[in-house]
Amino acid sequence: MSRNLELFERGKQVIPGGVNSPVRAFGQVGGTPRFVKRAEGAWFWDADDKQYLDYVGSWGPAILGHAHPEVVKAVQDAAVGGLSFGAPTEGEVAIAEEICKLLPSVEQVRLVSSGTEATMSTIRLARGFTGRDLIVKFEGCYHGHSDSLLVKAGSGLLTFGNPSSGGVPADCTKHTLVLQYNDVNQLSDTFKELGDKIACVILEPIAGNMNLIKPSAEFVKALRALTEQYGAVLIYDEVMTGFRVALECAQGLHGITPDLTTLGKVVGGGMPLAAFGGRADIMGKIAPLGNVYQAGTLSGNPLSVAAGLATLRLIQQPGFHAALGTRSARLAQGLAEAAREAGVPLSSDSVGGMFGFYFSESVPASYAEATRCDIPRFKAFFHAMLDEGVYLAPSAYEAGFISIAHTEALIEDTIAAARRAFANI
Repeated sequence: MSRNLELFERGKQVIPGGVNSPVRAFGQVGGTPRFVKRAEGAWFWDADDKQYLDYVGSWGPAILGHAHPEVVKAVQDAAVGGLSFGAPTEGEVAIAEEICKLLPSVEQVRLVSSGTEATMSTIRLARGFTGRDLIVKFEGCYHGHSDSLLVKAGSGLLTFGNPSSGGVPADCTKHTLVLQYNDVNQLSDTFKELGDKIACVILEPIAGNMNLIKPSAEFVKALRALTEQYGAVLIYDEVMTGFRVALECAQGLHGITPDLTTLGKVVGGGMPLAAFGGRADIMGKIAPLGNVYQAGTLSGNPLSVAAGLATLRLIQQPGFHAALGTRSARLAQGLAEAAREAGVPLSSDSVGGMFGFYFSESVPASYAEATRCDIPRFKAFFHAMLDEGVYLAPSAYEAGFISIAHTEALIEDTIAAARRAFANI
């Protein structure tokens, strides 16, 4: 029996579904999940000692590649001094200073342990700051698994969202409006109707949880203008895009200054670390200064801070993000070319160190369009690429990630593997 299968069967006896995060179970693509034994650079080795070129990268954090020696050393050095204190450290101040330096919109920042904590806290903070209850999110955008954000669209315009998970009472989502990504008219109509009741708008400024979908310039400008006009807080959820699509993050690419920003993944360098920050007057409402409560025993964990600070400093090397963007663009282009040669309808896109490919004639602009992609063909391609030793996200609704360790030669090898895969599906 495959060691991967053996571990999966063992896991299912003691872990729901055999995994600790749902997408890892290969539910959409079928087959046996790969259990990672070790990883280095652009590669990982599974429990059967098969080597894979990794385009998931821990869902974004591994921007330098796996086990970067300087990051590993930073964690080792921190561990010698103790693993957790529940008290402040100099490292927390240093990484907060680094984040504020890199992001002009962030005047103050609070460290937490996960993206879910960060987004949940910004929602509470926005409500506490404005004294309002309603929040706006967009269908297909994922902001963690807190109750008020596990919401799917209602039945029509200006209807409140419905719980998209068991265990979430309708009362928890009755203050959440779910709109269509990139729909400026719907957004404008919503603010005209309910603007004085809306506490905040939260969005993925480049969506990565309905595959990679970019917002239009008109959409983000309307978001900023409407939230300013009606006194709502604009939250850029950059847990995925932060420091990955550009050193100045998605907000820098858009030329938008959000009121609050959430960060994760890259900012922790592969360790459990996230953050939220923004305008000082809003952040001043957080305890102990204000009455909006947020706390965490492991917030600012010294090992996580060490990994994150080392990563943030390394990605500031000249030309880092330009190289990352060039390679992602080449991969996206190459996948589309390989599909076209095989007569397979496929479109693709990329930004910074993120890429997406879609089994459809054109790049989707919304969740509704993303769901019309050819999922059976994606499944076949996913497994054909696994056979080629290339590990892609095991879901058609997830963006892909590259690291600086993905050399130009490895990108070309991946495109060649895609040509063989397309020929076999």
